[in-house]
Amino acid sequence: MAYRVVIPARYASTRFPGKPLIDIQGKPMIWHVYQRALESHADEVVVATDDQRIADAVMAFDGYVVMTHEHNSGTDRIAEVSNSLGWPDDTIVVNLQGDEPLIPPELLDQVANTLADRPQASMSTLAVPLDEHQVFDSNAVKVVTDKDGLALYFSRAAIPWRRGEFEKGIENASGLYRHLGLYAYRADFLKRYVTWDMAPIEAAESLEQLRVLWQGERIAVSIADQSPPTGIDTEEDYQRLLAQLNAVSVE
Repeated sequence: MAYRVVIPARYASTRFPGKPLIDIQGKPMIWHVYQRALESHADEVVVATDDQRIADAVMAFDGYVVMTHEHNSGTDRIAEVSNSLGWPDDTIVVNLQGDEPLIPPELLDQVANTLADRPQASMSTLAVPLDEHQVFDSNAVKVVTDKDGLALYFSRAAIPWRRGEFEKGIENASGLYRHLGLYAYRADFLKRYVTWDMAPIEAAESLEQLRVLWQGERIAVSIADQSPPTGIDTEEDYQRLLAQLNAVSVE
C-alpha cells in the first residue's frame, strides 16, 4: 500500500535542545530515524524542519529534506510539506517523530494500513496495553475506543476509571491502553486541521489529537504488533539509550 513518511524535526526543543543532532554511534539521531523509515514500505521519506543545521545534517547523508516555517506542532509542519509538494488529497502521510531512533519499521506500515482500512476515519494511531506502573502516570497517555476501534477519548488521566479500585490507589491496568505518538493522516484532512482553533479539551490535556475529536472527526486505533522502545525526550533518555547500546556492543 502506498504511503509517505514525514519526520518533523526542530532544533529548539524545550526539554532537550538540539536533540535531532545528538550523536548515536557516530551518526546524528535524525539519521537513525530516517533509516528506520527507509526500512518500512513507505514510498517516500521526508524530513521537515525550519532549522538549517538539521537540514545540513540530512543533506550530508543524502536524505530528502523540506524547509518549513516555524510551527507549534508536528502536524502543522507536515501539513505545510503535504501542501508544498502537492500531494493528492487521498495520500496517506505517516507522522514519525524525530526522536524515535529505534522504532520498529513495521509499526509505520501498521499505522498506514490501519487508516487505509478505515474509510470512516480521518487519521489513525496505535496503542499498546498499559503497564501497571503507568496507570496514574500523566506522561502515559491513555485511550478508550468504541467497539469498532475508533477513539472515544484520549487522556493523561486513568481511563476508563475503575470505580472501587482506583480510589484506593490500586493500579489495575487490565484492559487499559497507552497511546503511542505515531499517526497517519490523509492529505485532505491535513488541510482541514490547520484551519481549526485549539479545542478546550486539547488545551486542558495538552493533547493535540483531541482537536480532531472535538471537531467530530474519527481516529482509528490499532493495537500495535509490538511495543516500541521509549523515544528520546530528555538528556536522561539519551544517556539511558547510550548505556543500552554500549551493553549490547560489549556482549
